Amino acid sequence: MNRAVGLALTEARDIGDGYQQFTVAGRIVVTRPWAAQALREALAAGTLYAWAAAQPGCDVMQGRGACYGVELPSESAVVPVVVRRNRHGGLLRYLTGEQFLTPTRAPLELSNSLRLAAAGIPTPEVVAYAVYPTFGGLARCDVMTRRLPPGADLPEAWRTAHPGARDAMLAGIAALLRALAACGAWHPDLNLKNIYLAGAPAPAAYLLDVDRVQFCPGEEVAARNFERLARSARKWRERWGLDFDEDALARLAALAMEKM
Repeated sequence: MNRAVGLALTEARDIGDGYQQFTVAGRIVVTRPWAAQALREALAAGTLYAWAAAQPGCDVMQGRGACYGVELPSESAVVPVVVRRNRHGGLLRYLTGEQFLTPTRAPLELSNSLRLAAAGIPTPEVVAYAVYPTFGGLARCDVMTRRLPPGADLPEAWRTAHPGARDAMLAGIAALLRALAACGAWHPDLNLKNIYLAGAPAPAAYLLDVDRVQFCPGEEVAARNFERLARSARKWRERWGLDFDEDALARLAALAMEKM
């Protein structure tokens, strides 16, 4: 991280799509304008991730590392948000860990989330991200998203649901799959943990980890997304005993093909 003394703020500039960019001591911030002042104050003490971890009563959630649910003040309201530190998965987690080639994956996550939202696909709104250059063209990055309504990821929701609720969950997941196919969005890591269900009695299915999404319109997108999700369901069944069986997958396939 840049060790310059002081904050050395640059004037914020509009970068389109409802966001602005500014720099604090070499750290690049892209944010919704309503959150800019609160972020300047948060970054005065360090990183967004450290700020969130230090908030009294923060909600600690586990993903690829800890994430923190906190409240972000704005001029008109207090907004519930989640702050996470981007980390590599797979082999890269042992090689580069939190370090990414600049500009990191955050700009892609933002552009994908905007494109998905424009297509009517529920996904967490990116409120802001901050990039912290380190050395040799590498950087760390924190991402802040608007917190989703109360709910659970698909494995947790499925495990605790009664049969009638599971039918509604399948309908919500199928609607997500149809929407992804309609806009040509392929998610190469569409596993059960990357679908979040919220709302009752007809839950909406939110798509997570959208920086992995690739837009490649074509009929094969629907099949590729379903096959990847089915593979994840079978893995959850075999390794962790989740009763997402072949009948549920067949019903999901039938629902996902409706109106396509």
